[in-house]
Amino acid sequence: MAERIAADLCIIGAGSGGLSVASGAAQLGARVVLIEAHKMGGDCLNYGCVPSKALIAAARAAQGHRSSGPLGIAAHEPEIDYAAVMDHVRRTIAAIAPHDSVERFEGLGVRVIQAHGRFTGPAEVAAGGHVIAARRFVVATGSSPAAPPIPGLDTAPYLTNETLWDNRELPETLIVIGGGPIGIELAQAHRRLGSRVIVLEALTALGRDDPEIAAVALERLRAEGVEIRDGAKVAAVAGTAGAIEVTLEGGETLSGSHLLVATGRRANVEGIGLEAAGVEFGRGGVTVGKDLRSVSNRRVYAIGDVAGGLQFTHVANYHAGLVIRGALFRLPVSNRTGHIPRVTFTDPEIAQAGLTESEARSQFGDAVEVHRFAFSENDRALADGKPEGLVKAVTGRRGRILGCSIAGAQAGELIHPWALALASGLKIGAMAGYVAPYPTLGEVGKRAAGAYYTPRLFANRWIRLAVRLLARLG
Repeated sequence: MAERIAADLCIIGAGSGGLSVASGAAQLGARVVLIEAHKMGGDCLNYGCVPSKALIAAARAAQGHRSSGPLGIAAHEPEIDYAAVMDHVRRTIAAIAPHDSVERFEGLGVRVIQAHGRFTGPAEVAAGGHVIAARRFVVATGSSPAAPPIPGLDTAPYLTNETLWDNRELPETLIVIGGGPIGIELAQAHRRLGSRVIVLEALTALGRDDPEIAAVALERLRAEGVEIRDGAKVAAVAGTAGAIEVTLEGGETLSGSHLLVATGRRANVEGIGLEAAGVEFGRGGVTVGKDLRSVSNRRVYAIGDVAGGLQFTHVANYHAGLVIRGALFRLPVSNRTGHIPRVTFTDPEIAQAGLTESEARSQFGDAVEVHRFAFSENDRALADGKPEGLVKAVTGRRGRILGCSIAGAQAGELIHPWALALASGLKIGAMAGYVAPYPTLGEVGKRAAGAYYTPRLFANRWIRLAVRLLARLG
């Protein structure tokens, strides 16, 4: 007979969001059951954020050998061992894995069941010979790579961000279908590691980002030899391992040794019994309200990618905090997205918090102001030999911060204070008024904020008259 377990909280999925809920709830004294059918840590640890950034780090090191000439260090072409690079990726995953392990969570008091979980009713889940009855459930099953309906793709070998890490052979020619963040990041990394790379994007590469900001990164990729084709619609795929052919609409055929499909992700909603639980869902994920609760079964929450909306690890962790407050403390919560930052880890990086310029203008019209500051005017960027990039601060009436876009070295770090400002409702004066240590890249954000006041101070005739009057008074 199945063992019956009573719990306060039952979580399906041990990715970043599910782990955060389990850890927080257990340490607060709740009875927690965590179900995971595959790998602890989910996509982020095993296939996404962690391995991709480890690969990017190796690629950046390789590029450093090629680009050190302007700093007075003899540049040369590095010797690259792709299999050893993948060993570095695996070591990185292994170093982080204990934090997400079964042993750690059992030590926190979580009951971990390593089996497939499935709702059998509105208030029960079956998993591995157990039946869990809980006061609240959290669906944290994440998402998976989505393969587009391209003729021949179902029979031709291709890589995704999940399967790439099993490859031990450097692609001679890597064709990437999809010019979003994942495709562009992996394209640059492989080019720097020695592959010829072609990116095919049906619309515009990095089309979600501010065009002025995206252009900084895309210009660097093209300068490094990545071939990026906008408006390239794939008509068919064919071939075998090591010999791939991609035919574009119009008849042109491209040949490559490997194919990477990076055309988005789909929510993991199938096979977990949402129908039996009476949980409404669609292709985008579980249908939830602002409180992340299912609109059709109030016992059930959904977080992260499977809740629809933004697909980032930090969003899943943000959701986890909301669920803990809502499910355990029964406090009112609201899933806000306007303050959520995002980063594309190209070199130079791209970071965004709040609205882009075009988004702000579509909402607020003539009230919008844009204030720029170039990395080429920052002393630290010049000293480091990284003058590419700019900050765009977008403001509304009375200096309200609407958003910030950054392209440049360490943009992902430089976006932090802007995300804080948006989350806290700070105005541009707060960003302009703090003291930044010199010389740091962080000054670029402060200087962009300060540009808001330049016309208000130096071009204001009344202020100039006041200065003259005070000067006459001694």
